Amino acid sequence: MKTKKLNPKTALLLGAGLDILHFESQEWLEDIAFWKDEARFFENLLKNKEAKNEAQKEHSKMLTTLDKIHKDLFEDLQATIMKHERQLSKIEDGKKGLADGTYREEHRKIKDRMTTFTNDFRAFKKIVFDYAKQL
Repeated sequence: MKTKKLNPKTALLLGAGLDILHFESQEWLEDIAFWKDEARFFENLLKNKEAKNEAQKEHSKMLTTLDKIHKDLFEDLQATIMKHERQLSKIEDGKKGLADGTYREEHRKIKDRMTTFTNDFRAFKKIVFDYAKQL
């Protein structure tokens, strides 16, 4: 039977004040900005390395395409977080019809996406660097 490991930080943060959740959202936006810079670095790295054979050329095309997909994901994640932040602003302004619990649940979902993407991006970086070493 597989058991899912829970991140104690997640449970702690989701019970924290909204200001703490806002701070975490800001950290996510900074992470995304950093990842965008890294993606530009990878793009330049791959452009400056010349593939030696047909298989490497195909692999380079795949990595470039994957890099474009990552950029689209960056934009999607960033837009999701900004929308989430606007919702927080409305909650803090006391707009009716908005629930603190709903906001916290959405925050948890975004946190899960960020964790998954962080792990995927680390794997992508390893692939790019391994490939660049071969050229």
